[in-house]
Amino acid sequence: MVSRTRKKTQYRRKGQSLIAANKIKPQLWHICDAEAKEALIAQGQRVQKIKKIHRLKHQVCISYWNEQGGVCSSFFSYRIFARWQNEVEKLIYTCPTVKEWTKLQSIMRYEFAYYNYEREIEDALDTALENRLCVLKATTLQGVFTYI
Repeated sequence: MVSRTRKKTQYRRKGQSLIAANKIKPQLWHICDAEAKEALIAQGQRVQKIKKIHRLKHQVCISYWNEQGGVCSSFFSYRIFARWQNEVEKLIYTCPTVKEWTKLQSIMRYEFAYYNYEREIEDALDTALENRLCVLKATTLQGVFTYI
């Protein structure tokens, strides 16, 4: 008797995030209490003091005391940290070839479609991608003219 198998790919999103593609490894970051507190306050949380930070591969669990003295704990995306934007920009500007840039741009389209980026951050990263492509094209053309 042959069993039916469900098409798993039918339900999965196409593409990968920066973390799943191993382009950025935020679980290796040392996130200090001040950095976590700043990120949580920017998200609208009322933080008095950070209690504990537990880093996972795709998210970070932060326990903190709120203004009333109660303990709160929740999972947050690494994308709430200012360091995320810096790491992505560094990744963009160190992209060596147009082929690698194309892969990175595809990952960034996935990121923008499935994760909540602030408009300013998304615009800044888009501009960085465009600028890097211009530089890569210019250096490619420059290399072609030196051989002629």
